[in-house]
Amino acid sequence: MTNLEKKRVVVTGLGAITPIGNNLAEYWQGLIGGRNGIGPITLFDAARHDCRIAGEVKGFDPHDYLDRKDAKRMDRFAQFAIAASKQALADAEFAINDLNAEQVGIIIGTGIGGLKVLEDQQEVYLTRGPDRCSPFMIPMMIANMAAGLTAIHTGAKGPNSCTVTACAAGSNAVGDAFRLVQNGYAQAMICGGTEAAVTPLSVAGFAAARALSTRNESPESACRPFDRDRDGFVMGEGAGILLIEELEHALSRNARIYAEIVGYGMTCDAYHMTAPVPGGAGAARAMQLALKDAGIAPDRIDYINAHGTSTPANDKTETAAIKSVLGESAQRVAVSSTKSMTGHLLGGSGGIEAVATAMAIANDQIPPTINLTNPDPECDLDYVANQSRSATLNVALSNSFGFGGHNVTLVFKKYA
Repeated sequence: MTNLEKKRVVVTGLGAITPIGNNLAEYWQGLIGGRNGIGPITLFDAARHDCRIAGEVKGFDPHDYLDRKDAKRMDRFAQFAIAASKQALADAEFAINDLNAEQVGIIIGTGIGGLKVLEDQQEVYLTRGPDRCSPFMIPMMIANMAAGLTAIHTGAKGPNSCTVTACAAGSNAVGDAFRLVQNGYAQAMICGGTEAAVTPLSVAGFAAARALSTRNESPESACRPFDRDRDGFVMGEGAGILLIEELEHALSRNARIYAEIVGYGMTCDAYHMTAPVPGGAGAARAMQLALKDAGIAPDRIDYINAHGTSTPANDKTETAAIKSVLGESAQRVAVSSTKSMTGHLLGGSGGIEAVATAMAIANDQIPPTINLTNPDPECDLDYVANQSRSATLNVALSNSFGFGGHNVTLVFKKYA
């Protein structure tokens, strides 16, 4: 298929379950207002843990979206995905029916899947025996079930898949869905990421890897991307979902368009299990490939929603990668990390950050990087510190990088 035959792809619906709001309006107002979503862990007793803070989703009731029997047979990560997907469909005023169901697909990424169910069932196995394990353990635990269950609960019968590329999973899901619509394999796709990994074993494991902040006495300032005093990321949970459509299909039903997706790049560092390659060559290539795919020159970028994890290695590496791709124009481009407010949703992060990027373009408003009070000399770009900013945004990137060396960049553009 030649470039001339490729279809244009637009974002028409958004849904969000996050530590700073359980719908799109709350999430966006939280971002623009610099709301902190991080606090002491309440989902389990974390007294014995080195890290006792997280960005938890608050006040979420799965029964707003699911009946009690169905909700009980799902892990929290799948509940989040279904809720955010239903929000996105409602936001787009998009109805899935017998006429279009086979042309609507789903790709929802996750880094870990149903870890809470696995932990709970391991306890049942050890204390009560193997015959007392739940028959729903496996379908509740496996990572693809967010996409599968979302299809069951929305009726979407088109392409259905799950990306599991660690912290790049949500962005890979959006990018892969973009390709399917662009190349004519679906008219619309529900896509994004979900995660619910604030569990005893997950927090213990990330802490043992020295990846998490231990700023337990001041959780509101623990996640501080690009700040010299950053000491690790803060776990978050939730889901971010986009409904994307082929442009002509969206126009035919007079859909509201938030932004257009125009580029997707992915690479691998092939370097280390958890650490980015020094200098950020892999991340830089992902950005370059995405821009090449979009046919957009680096000097046209107005905003970058950074991966920005608040870890010592990531933030300086991503800064170096941005500078290598943008050259002299890097100093004028606004960059921000919304993880400073939500924490790091692992496989869900690319989903909520794609939502944030589309909203930034639609509203010409840049979310801030909060807690940036003592800039790292090695992180010397414009990170929109502490307060949101109004600016005309025509082109924006969303970066996601994951353990295993996965690098993903999405390019969004103002629809015209």
